Amino acid sequence: MAQTATAPQLKAASAATFVVFGINGLVFASWAARIPAVTATLQITSGQMGTLLLCVAVGSLIALPTAGHVVGRIGTSNTIRAAGLLAAAAGAGIALSLGVETVPGTALSLFFFGIGIGLWDVSQNIEGAAVEHKLGRTVMPQFHAAFSGGAFIGALIGAGLSTVGVGLPVHLLVIVAVVAATALWVPRYFLPFEPVAARPAGETGLPRGPRAWRDGRTLLVGVVVLGATLTEGGGNDWIAKAAVDGLRTEESTGALLFAVFVLAMTAMRFFGGRAIDAYGRVAVLRASMAAAALGLGLFVLAGDLWLATAGAALWGIGAALAFPVGMSAAADDPQHAAARVSVVSTLGYIAFLAGPPLLGYLGDVTGIRMALLVIVVPILVALLLAGAAKPLRTR
Repeated sequence: MAQTATAPQLKAASAATFVVFGINGLVFASWAARIPAVTATLQITSGQMGTLLLCVAVGSLIALPTAGHVVGRIGTSNTIRAAGLLAAAAGAGIALSLGVETVPGTALSLFFFGIGIGLWDVSQNIEGAAVEHKLGRTVMPQFHAAFSGGAFIGALIGAGLSTVGVGLPVHLLVIVAVVAATALWVPRYFLPFEPVAARPAGETGLPRGPRAWRDGRTLLVGVVVLGATLTEGGGNDWIAKAAVDGLRTEESTGALLFAVFVLAMTAMRFFGGRAIDAYGRVAVLRASMAAAALGLGLFVLAGDLWLATAGAALWGIGAALAFPVGMSAAADDPQHAAARVSVVSTLGYIAFLAGPPLLGYLGDVTGIRMALLVIVVPILVALLLAGAAKPLRTR
């Protein structure tokens, strides 16, 4: 990134980053809210669905560790463009594969979809961290609120289209067009990019990935985010399916429970910045993890739909702030911010992407609703290690 930005550039970059986060959430929820439809279309079990989700995880985990280096060479704007077009092409492949009911084609398309989403995710967080630093105030939760808001809209769209009988392939093809348009147009308003070769001697930042992986505090923050984001990833991928299987609801009702979860996260992320400023990162992280554990337990053990809905809402509130707080903690030192954001993003997405498939395998044994209880363990680990996110300095 350039060392200076004008006020109009900064305002435009902030708005563009908000939009990119929102479209990312819309894409994710458009897939997640209709996972029950995928299992029905392909006639597969929860464990086999877990394998398909693992294809997304593998693709993303290949892309995530290299994303910081890619951004350092071509900038966040061009990385988002490349990632968005790849994700759009893969989304079209998913739609066509589901149309002909082929599992291998769906799996391959999901793998490349995961690569595109992985590059997109790290790029948007690097851009968000840069904007937050230049603004001089905490805005990362608001960017992640945009992701959750986009996911909420995507969940409602998924529920509505499911209710009226619109197939998932048609749904995905429309989303593909939105992704391609966003990737090509919106990044032009990002902060100006400064190539690595043009940076002053001794300046670190994006190309210092290996050094960031050896920083103890960064790794601890990453472990906190890893544990905390498992609760978000598990909710995103399995709340709808768990409601359908465990509560014997309709697919549209399961999608609405997912929407409640996402709406609760969105609201908390919009207003959570004030709580962080008032009580500090560590206290907010610990309270969030406690709320997530309580909400998860209520959702799993509730005997009726209304209690399960309340549990889903509390679960969403608890899952809301861990990832953005981790991004802000990683960016405390501006000189090393981009590389450390990349590291924490990678560790967080290991849980976010790889955890749900493993829950699917466990769900084949216990039922997916009861399998979700295993998330309590990493939640407690995140709660205990939350002190690692203590600010290095006062903004």
